[in-house]
Amino acid sequence: MNSHVIHPAGPEDSERSIATLVMAFSNDPFVRWMMPEPNQYLTYFAAVVRLFAGAAFEAGSAFRTADYMAAALWLPPGVHGDSEALGELMQIAISAEVLDDAFGVLEQMGHSHPEEDHWYLPMIGVDPARQGMGYGSALLAHSLEACDKLHLPAYLESSNPRNIALYERYGFKVINEIQVGSSPPISPMLREAR
Repeated sequence: MNSHVIHPAGPEDSERSIATLVMAFSNDPFVRWMMPEPNQYLTYFAAVVRLFAGAAFEAGSAFRTADYMAAALWLPPGVHGDSEALGELMQIAISAEVLDDAFGVLEQMGHSHPEEDHWYLPMIGVDPARQGMGYGSALLAHSLEACDKLHLPAYLESSNPRNIALYERYGFKVINEIQVGSSPPISPMLREAR
């Protein structure tokens, strides 16, 4: 079986796909700034993923590789995360020292989205044991085909500077930088409709 074959990830795939994303973001500069302590991260980050991007499973816009080593959660136009529940969780999960800055980053992220309809990629990740093996490229190529068929732009925020070059290879361009207080920078990126 070719592990780079991409499958839709429905609700029945959510637990395994989210586990992959938890592994993938374990060294992410922004996420680990918010949740630096390992137990804190492992206790709360799966719930953050579910609230921030889990609507993709019901919307039919979540994808995974055949072996569940990589997953991408896209939010098409009209589909959003549960920002109210996410805010409540952040107040429990994130230390008071960085909480205000984290909320400031999320607010700026909201302002950076394109005004026109677009596909939003809040989460894409590859298990660290498989990074650098083409999984992320396979997921991006597959997902962007849907954007192109609909002639819609795609938008994401890169929370890890190492990933910017990958996104640029697929036509994304950095449009801004978000940084609040002690937070690491985040790079909003837009890929124009094709």
